[in-house]
Amino acid sequence: MTARRAVLRAGAAGLTALAAAGAAVSAIATYDPPDRSGAHASDQRGHGHGHGKDRARNVIFIQGDGMGLSTRELIRIATEGKDGQLAMDTLDHAGWTATDSADPEDAVTDSAAGATAFATGVRTFNGAVGVDADGNPVPTLLERAKEAGKATGLVSSAQVTDASPAAFGAHVTDRYDQSEIARQYLEESQPDVLLGGGEDFWYPAGDPGAWPDNPAEDPGEESKGTEGNLVERAQELGYEYVSDADGLAAADGDRLLGLFANEEMFQQANEGEGDVFSPAVPLVDMAAKALDVVSADRDGFFLFLEEEAIDEFAHNSNATRTVEAGQSLEETVELALDFQAQHRDTLVLVVGDHATGGVAIENVDAEDEGGAGATAEDGPFPVPGTDLEFSVDWTTGGHTGEATPITAQGPGAQRLGGAQLNTDVHDAVLRAMFPRGHR
Repeated sequence: MTARRAVLRAGAAGLTALAAAGAAVSAIATYDPPDRSGAHASDQRGHGHGHGKDRARNVIFIQGDGMGLSTRELIRIATEGKDGQLAMDTLDHAGWTATDSADPEDAVTDSAAGATAFATGVRTFNGAVGVDADGNPVPTLLERAKEAGKATGLVSSAQVTDASPAAFGAHVTDRYDQSEIARQYLEESQPDVLLGGGEDFWYPAGDPGAWPDNPAEDPGEESKGTEGNLVERAQELGYEYVSDADGLAAADGDRLLGLFANEEMFQQANEGEGDVFSPAVPLVDMAAKALDVVSADRDGFFLFLEEEAIDEFAHNSNATRTVEAGQSLEETVELALDFQAQHRDTLVLVVGDHATGGVAIENVDAEDEGGAGATAEDGPFPVPGTDLEFSVDWTTGGHTGEATPITAQGPGAQRLGGAQLNTDVHDAVLRAMFPRGHR
């Protein structure tokens, strides 16, 4: 256990208290919808902050995919116990964000639309990445940071071309067009760091790359790229390419591409049905290398970090692996906070794009219905530090429409406290990076 984790065990009980704290924060930063320029009304009245302590030179945007409040509490209770506290719950400002998309057919968002709202400040239809509801490209936070001379990076335990990272670095109307997303990374948005899974989309069919086609754990995985050999293209453009932990550790270039799995960096399934959460390179290690690279830029950086496995295991009603994935995210948050402690001009935020599974944390009750399939009940699980146990019930194998918690610390973090829309997260981060506007 790290020293930080030891201190956190003495903390109050998580986001329940933080939600109340969010109300208190409103005395400092009452929710204030932005106008179309991105400026908040309070700023226009003369109460905004200038370039000084409220300017974020660096942004670490951390997403737990599928992490609603119930899931975040599940991770806390299973990891820290009733009186413990996660690092992600200790940040100075707390609130919650609505997750609705602009989809004409579905009431509940998917990851593509959810992340696009964060990345662009615009709501769009499900499946769309980096475009508005009419399919038009919209500038992203990463692209704006790049234009300002900052280093940028995308890191995910999913395919690095999956919907959430793609929303920050590409513009397509179909999230599954992952080879085109990879091409756009290389030739258009050009993040300095790209780390995650999804090698299959960077090589054409018949060219397996470093990760063999049809592996035993998932025989359906194989190279399927549609844009030629994009790893070779990346190397031509100056990216150093690595495919395993040793290669990542030894990498010393200022542009880095790392692909550490055919598809996602885990095998999603229900308990005992082929579920595996043992990434070839843990998220925290990818994040550490990414920070090493982007923090060398004297103009600062924008870095997106995502733990996708929270969502995928919740889709499969797998509470054990959902908690493990949450612990992976927690380690990454600790790393980010350690960095922020040494670089006070860094904004750190932790949020979920939507909730998945309809998690219910329940007392163990033999007479309670156990469910089946997507609604099967998991457990019992021990509550650390007690003799108590709890069960986890699932209401769906899909997404739910609940708001997701957000915590933030650093310059501009006060704008992320209280109730807000997912598009407001974009506006707050943009305002933190560019307090006097971005040209």
